[in-house]
Amino acid sequence: MDEISPARQWRVPAKLPAAKIVGAVALVVLGLLFADGDPVRLVLACLAAAGVAGWAARDLIAPVRLAVDPAGLTVIHGFAGRRLLPWSAIEAITVDRRPRLGLTTEILEIDAGSSLHLFGRYDLDTTPEEVADVLRAARPGVTG
Repeated sequence: MDEISPARQWRVPAKLPAAKIVGAVALVVLGLLFADGDPVRLVLACLAAAGVAGWAARDLIAPVRLAVDPAGLTVIHGFAGRRLLPWSAIEAITVDRRPRLGLTTEILEIDAGSSLHLFGRYDLDTTPEEVADVLRAARPGVTG
């Protein structure tokens, strides 16, 4: 990377909310198919579908999970809110790697002292390590 742009953002992959909506519809269809006259099964399937649809709604309402600019980092806060973390509040930017079941999971951790912000690959649409490198390079007054 030759030069860091003054502002950059990372968002949920465009296909992810669509997949969640398809999953919600599939849950309702399965609930209808296997209810066998039992309303409890249908209600449970619809509740699960509503949860998945809400999860998809968050991706549609607030697709940008993390942004960087000269003022600091803007992170998602709550369901769809935003919170600016000034550079002075950020204590550490790390990537946590955990092997599990033959796969390695990477999580970007942004430690802001009183809060910890975690982002996975599907929050960023790229590897957490790549984002961490960009954030470290964009941080004023920090080299390497």
